[in-house]
Amino acid sequence: MSELFPEYRASWETDQHRELRRHAAEFFRKEATPHQERWARNHQVDREFWNKLGDAGLLGLDLPEEYGGAGGDFGFSAVVAEELALAHDSASGWVVHSPIVGHYVNTYANAEQKQRWMSKIISGEAVLAIAMTEPGTGSDLQAVRTTAVRDGDDYVINGSKTFISNGTHCDLLVIVAKTDPSQGAAGISLIVAETNDELQGFERGRVLEKVGQHGQDTRELFFSDMRVPVKNLLGEQEGRGFYQLMDQLARERLAIASVCSGMAEAAVVEAIHYTKEREAFGKPLIGFQHNRFALAELKAEVLSIKTTVDYCVQSYIDGRIDSATASMAKLIAADKGVAVVDRCVQFFGGYGYMMEYPIGRAYAAARVNKIYGGTSEIMKEIISRSL
Repeated sequence: MSELFPEYRASWETDQHRELRRHAAEFFRKEATPHQERWARNHQVDREFWNKLGDAGLLGLDLPEEYGGAGGDFGFSAVVAEELALAHDSASGWVVHSPIVGHYVNTYANAEQKQRWMSKIISGEAVLAIAMTEPGTGSDLQAVRTTAVRDGDDYVINGSKTFISNGTHCDLLVIVAKTDPSQGAAGISLIVAETNDELQGFERGRVLEKVGQHGQDTRELFFSDMRVPVKNLLGEQEGRGFYQLMDQLARERLAIASVCSGMAEAAVVEAIHYTKEREAFGKPLIGFQHNRFALAELKAEVLSIKTTVDYCVQSYIDGRIDSATASMAKLIAADKGVAVVDRCVQFFGGYGYMMEYPIGRAYAAARVNKIYGGTSEIMKEIISRSL
């Protein structure tokens, strides 16, 4: 719940959203906040955390009730994304699993695939990941080199991926691959690999040493003549992968924007608490006019981020979101959110640079928000096309 703005309520928030917010806040402060340092040392969350998320009903928020989901709107996901950040979590791969990859499966899987996978996704039995980025490609998804060549009833997949969130725990992996390299974007398909111990040719590479989000299991993945059944193709035909990715990017960017909003608010809350407790020259830090004015400005910045993101979430719920508007939400939330966290570190002095403090972990974790899900520069390019 918002500590900075206790009376704040987005236009899309119903009583159900508010109840979910209370439930998620309580769950994450119990099951995620206390474990951040241990998860960072282990470079992964506990596998059981995913089952706890499922038991708490936090993995199928806008997935169909027939498979165990809540059947809610995107606002349910926005609420949980924000509460994760407010709980100082930078380890969970929930955003990748639930509002992003879970929705790929729900949108593009056929009835048989949904019957196989959806209940496991919602319960936490199956952790999701998506393999887009490759060592030589970033935002340019048309340039992927991973290939999926049909051989009878299988695809034979070869290639490598990097920066894959949930790379350690993933049980279902959506792979972006070229089924017809001669067709450019029209030759890309999405194929789901069931990454159990019996899958030959699949290798989880090294855990990547990131600047922040140390508890997030981010890995390299390798495919060497890996055979995946043709029936695991997402969509009715090959060659639709690039367009499926583009259709889902607005959702991904809004989920990240919601996290950015929560991170910015959490940082300001921490700064206010600290400046009220820490003394210098015989009085609390907040007693100095410069600090009060700086915090006042930061509180206003957070409100501007929240209202921007909430406007775009409402647009998504109403079915009138477009790529440029979603990109504006991500651009503003990421850029301003990183700046807010950075300025909050200053109040803590040397302690703000220590990873044992939530503000230090937030500082290290926030920077990537301007990169993944499309860089800020890509967001500006997309927005510029609407001018």
